[in-house]
Amino acid sequence: MNTEAKAGIETVGHFIKGKNVAGRGRSQNVFNPATGKVIRQVALASKGTVEEAIAAAEAAYPAWRDTPVSKRARIMFRFKELLEQNADRVVALLTEEHGKVLHDAAGEFSRGVEIVEYACGAPEFLKGEHSKNVGPAIDSWSEFQPLGVVAGITPFNFPAMVPMWMFPMAIVCGNTFVLKPSERDPSAPMMVAQLLHESGLPEGVFNLVNGDKEAVDTLLTDPRVQAVSFVGSTPIAEYVYQTGGANGKRVQALGGAKNHAIVMPDADMDNAVSALMGAAYGSCGERCMAIAVAVTVGEETGDVLLGKLKAELEQLKVGPGSDNSNDMGPLITRQHFERVKGYVDQGEREGAELVVDGRGFSVTGHENGYFLGGTLFDRVTPEMKIYRDEIFGPVLCVVRVDTMQEAMDLIDQHAYGNGTCIFTRDGEAARYFSDHIKVGMVGINVPLPVPVAYHSFGGWKRSLFGDLYAYGPDAVRFYTRRKTITQRWPSSGVREGAQFSFPA
Repeated sequence: MNTEAKAGIETVGHFIKGKNVAGRGRSQNVFNPATGKVIRQVALASKGTVEEAIAAAEAAYPAWRDTPVSKRARIMFRFKELLEQNADRVVALLTEEHGKVLHDAAGEFSRGVEIVEYACGAPEFLKGEHSKNVGPAIDSWSEFQPLGVVAGITPFNFPAMVPMWMFPMAIVCGNTFVLKPSERDPSAPMMVAQLLHESGLPEGVFNLVNGDKEAVDTLLTDPRVQAVSFVGSTPIAEYVYQTGGANGKRVQALGGAKNHAIVMPDADMDNAVSALMGAAYGSCGERCMAIAVAVTVGEETGDVLLGKLKAELEQLKVGPGSDNSNDMGPLITRQHFERVKGYVDQGEREGAELVVDGRGFSVTGHENGYFLGGTLFDRVTPEMKIYRDEIFGPVLCVVRVDTMQEAMDLIDQHAYGNGTCIFTRDGEAARYFSDHIKVGMVGINVPLPVPVAYHSFGGWKRSLFGDLYAYGPDAVRFYTRRKTITQRWPSSGVREGAQFSFPA
């Protein structure tokens, strides 16, 4: 960490009240994971800077709350247009700072834009409900009213998409917003913030502060912040949930995952292998919906799957994300690279069979990049650390069981319950699986069952702290309060006696 910016290197600051704000004081390096080189710095906001952003959001709230919802939606329409016009620029920043391959970055970006598109429908989903004559000359209706200043804290693995899970819905519902994105890859969210301002959003409605724990704790404890949405690891999600709740805030905190795929004996094995390759190794495994465990039902199923996966891994193209012909890029930081590599070491010590070893992988011309090859373990058992923990890297563990019920029991007993899937041709088995599995998002021959924008995203167990999922219909519920109004206009000149019984 640096206390001041290095000469000649751009520093990413903050975005407050419609303007770029330079960092004051602490900063840290931002690396290109494919080269290991420092490409810019990012300012780390002090408590005072975060409070400045909150104050800007608070000042903008009354006028924005009273802005007609159709006008808010028109700004979202314009924002979507600008995002699409600038997609290549945002995608290039994602690849440069995160490392994911350009085609993967483009997929992330497009899924974020889908949420903006859903937010454009605010006049429809904020209509409320109306009932006439619920009693004699009595009408009743409900309204969705915004909370006020709300905040989002987002992770490094989807620096454009996950913020767009949050702020478009929050803003279109009438709230003002403070975003604290990951300090590891800050440039894409900063560019998105500028495009949002160009869309005609009034100053202060959206603000962005880069930072670390000091910024997070300020958002969690400041009484002006009414709600916090978070995506990240489970330990931090639990901390955010407990700290925010203790300070009177509404909190949704999405945590970690250990997603299992069941491979049945009747599965279309070639398609299952293709699906597992993309789901386990796409984005270098740095996805909360990545498949980390393949559970094979029957020894023969395991043997066939392992043979095909090993052959595919030999063809996996790993290299810099700027080369769109690659399948997988580097890990995000040197520290995370060492952490994932340490899990591979751990798996060997625990007795798992290392079928394909990604350690020692090197890319010519990028020897200092954070590259780890695709790694495959067989005969992993539930007591192993590589099975229990979220590795968040290109490591796939194969567990062998005898029956589908054993496979489902493994999934149900795991601490995480984010996503899962089953590969089968049997409709009865698929229906039983989807009905009974204790996981929030389920795929049938779909390895990454990420809901589309008009549904909602969230897991069970220690993958989600809070009652409401992200985006979709649940976002309306999270970012608003329901108010129910009941009114009556008595006939003029008629005096009615007092009623002391409960109204019916």
